[in-house]
Amino acid sequence: MKKILITGGAGFIGSHVVRRFVKNYPEYEIFNLDALTYAGNLENLSDIKNEPNYLFVKGDITDQVFIDNLFKENAFDGVIHLAAESHVDRSITNPMEFIMTNIVGTVNLLNAARNLWKGNFEGKRFYHISTDEVYGSLGDEGFFTETTPYDPKSPYSASKASSDHLVRAYHNTYKLPVVLSNCSNNYGPNQFPEKLIPLIIHNIENNKPLPVYGKGLNIRDWLYVEDHASAIDLIFHKGTVGETYNIGGNNEWRNIDIVKKICSVMDRKLNREPGTSEKLITNVTDRAGHDLRYAIDATKIKNELSWEPSLQFEEGIEKTIDWYLNNKEWLNNVTSGDYQNYYKKMYGGR
Repeated sequence: MKKILITGGAGFIGSHVVRRFVKNYPEYEIFNLDALTYAGNLENLSDIKNEPNYLFVKGDITDQVFIDNLFKENAFDGVIHLAAESHVDRSITNPMEFIMTNIVGTVNLLNAARNLWKGNFEGKRFYHISTDEVYGSLGDEGFFTETTPYDPKSPYSASKASSDHLVRAYHNTYKLPVVLSNCSNNYGPNQFPEKLIPLIIHNIENNKPLPVYGKGLNIRDWLYVEDHASAIDLIFHKGTVGETYNIGGNNEWRNIDIVKKICSVMDRKLNREPGTSEKLITNVTDRAGHDLRYAIDATKIKNELSWEPSLQFEEGIEKTIDWYLNNKEWLNNVTSGDYQNYYKKMYGGR
């Protein structure tokens, strides 16, 4: 039985990856390592918590001794590394958290894998998941490819760029069998509501202002989280060692258009007059160093691994909104405490 460590498995993307691996690979033993910070929630995995091939481990990847012992005790065959501080706004106010988790934590995992496998790499794999934000900002045209030069603009993207470089360095220097991927913006069930889409859904339902940075003209490529999990599955099993794969949704939207689309769908689902929710849109001071546009060219993963996103945004946002409306208890549980303090700080208590 292969032992696979998935870091950050109680988080948004991680929980979908853990569920997929637990259900699709009963011959694997899946270890979910998560520190259960504000964005980690074991409720995300309540449906699989009793599966015989699933084990949750609480721990922090910045704790080198803990990580070394965890690898020695369990002799993992593979690592899928998703644990990260991931919100740009938080990185602006507290960059050191991002440096510790995204850089130091990644190095701890790399060292533990290297020390465990000791050059015997048959059947072993270290998979590092990253973001398209490491490439910087695009103009009105063009796309990020796997060869686009790195040009990170925020403490978050700089920390992820650093971790990407370190993973590649361990492959080049120590021959560690690594694969990497850089993805566009994810959306879907279980996303913590500091992110745009769940924040807007939650605020519409509660008749709160809908904060939009600047004029809302920044453009992002949106990827449904379950499509991302399927790509991760393919790359882990079939990706070429040492290679990077860009994962995109082929769904470019301006932020203001996304907010208006959600408003329209929510008015219909909540039986409100059309246009009711749009009245809640509130422009707030733009984020410092806000990148204009991200867009991914996913040709490589399509050609090499036959992966394409299954959902376009219109279908995905319907499924996402339905999930949040049908899981109000989950949303209420995660929108207390730290989230309320964060919301007040970022949006002036509105």
